[in-house]
Amino acid sequence: MKVGLLGGSFNPAHEGHAHVAETALAKLGLDAVIWLVSPQNPLKSRHETEPLEQRMASARRQARGPRMLVSDAESRIEAQYTLDTLRILKARHPGVHFVWIMGADNLASFHRWRGWLQIMQEAPVAVVSRPWAAMKGRLSPAAKRFARYRHSSASARRLPYMTPPAWVFLRGPFNFQSSTALRSRLNKG
Repeated sequence: MKVGLLGGSFNPAHEGHAHVAETALAKLGLDAVIWLVSPQNPLKSRHETEPLEQRMASARRQARGPRMLVSDAESRIEAQYTLDTLRILKARHPGVHFVWIMGADNLASFHRWRGWLQIMQEAPVAVVSRPWAAMKGRLSPAAKRFARYRHSSASARRLPYMTPPAWVFLRGPFNFQSSTALRSRLNKG
């Protein structure tokens, strides 16, 4: 089984998240994408983060189709960091080929994540192009550090079976929604 993991705060979830998940699902030939709703992003302020239940509901509204699953697994397994989540899921499901999915906006700041070097060693990574972040992502410290492990998008369907580090940059039509913009509009209203 080939499973994509899309982690995030989803504060709130929006069409851009759905676009990233759907692009990865199709281009990687995944069996499912699990939206891992983070209990609390360590890089974001607690007072700006909605309660987990609200963010789960928001993600469920965007994760359309039977192959899109929304999970609070990180809360249940008490994992605070992506690295911990990956290690626990791999240990519990040894027959599953996991792929970490992120938007190019996350790749741009990936070097700030705890254990980012080890994350690249734990699972193949699919980066989906996002507006205003494609170039920043491709020029990021993580992209430079792991440049020799980048595979062409033509080999995307083989990514779940590749030994990490391995990653691809997937291009597709842009979706311009962002959680930051949505929160800003809600706060003004």
